[in-house]
Amino acid sequence: MDAYPIKLTFHVRSYAFGERLIPDLLGKPGVPEGVVAETWEVSDYRETTGTVTNGPYAGRTLHDLVEEFPDALVGEGWRGPHFPLLEKFLDASHMLPVHLHADDATARKKHGEPHGKTEAWHILWAAEDATILAGVRKEATREELFAAFKAQDYDAVMFRHPIRAGDTVYVPGGILHTFGPDTLIFEVQQTSDLGQFVMPEDLYGNRLPEAEWDANIEATLDELKTDYRPRPNPGLVLEHGANRRALCCAGPYFALERWDLGGPYTEPTHPRRCLTLSNVGDAARLEYAGGSETLGRGESCILPAAIGEVRIVPAGGTSLVACYVPDPEEDVVAPLQELGYSEEEIRGLGEVGV
Repeated sequence: MDAYPIKLTFHVRSYAFGERLIPDLLGKPGVPEGVVAETWEVSDYRETTGTVTNGPYAGRTLHDLVEEFPDALVGEGWRGPHFPLLEKFLDASHMLPVHLHADDATARKKHGEPHGKTEAWHILWAAEDATILAGVRKEATREELFAAFKAQDYDAVMFRHPIRAGDTVYVPGGILHTFGPDTLIFEVQQTSDLGQFVMPEDLYGNRLPEAEWDANIEATLDELKTDYRPRPNPGLVLEHGANRRALCCAGPYFALERWDLGGPYTEPTHPRRCLTLSNVGDAARLEYAGGSETLGRGESCILPAAIGEVRIVPAGGTSLVACYVPDPEEDVVAPLQELGYSEEEIRGLGEVGV
């Protein structure tokens, strides 16, 4: 394939919890008027698959490229029905519904889909009093959970944590969660849109019939897991100096890093995995063997596995969110242990065995 930084169209969702933080605070250009709750930056999920906007593959869909160039685009030896990461900017000006996503086993058995939806939230901006609710108290019975959800008393059975910009929260499939109001995040997840909800309204704020609300709660309880308690984590620093790199979360499906660049930075070649970049700061120039591409504020791209070395030249205070599917030992555990981080600190990043 022609390996270059691939930019895609983004998909917009206007759920009731959003407002205008994505264009107004993040500075993302080209979004429509009205509520913009989510922009799906990198997606190969059904009808939301992005269309390439630059270079030789302009006009083709990401799904087309995944099918034609699995090794060169995603990574050597990779095979799958779709691109493995789905990434979005999400505006929680208002509280999100309390919900969960199926894990892999439930997705296959109950929904007939290839996998579930583990996700992570990297906090880009949050008001001083912003919080998350994530995870359910193990001692709560099904009856107590049902009653709490009907009373909309989520604090009675869930854990609340304060958050601030720079935190990351790793949320496996099956774990009940919500966040907002007054929060702007970058989210990385498995390529799925499965969800179960316990609130009395749908995603657009419409009141549900009582029987449908009850059925939704029961379906959520059927998929609920209590074996993981998400907590905000500031990440573990990999590199200091003019360029600061931090590993913010990691698990079997993705790793997320935050790069705050004050000078040029070179990302080495990774033939076994691609890398996605989302720019949440000033523009940057991406230089590679075949040329260069500018990544503006609020823009995202995919660096194919076959692209080779990429030099990133910031035009000011560039901040990038970088995501990839890791080899847990090689990409996460070994480098962090070499830097002196403890087993407890490494496990705190998500689902990483040490």
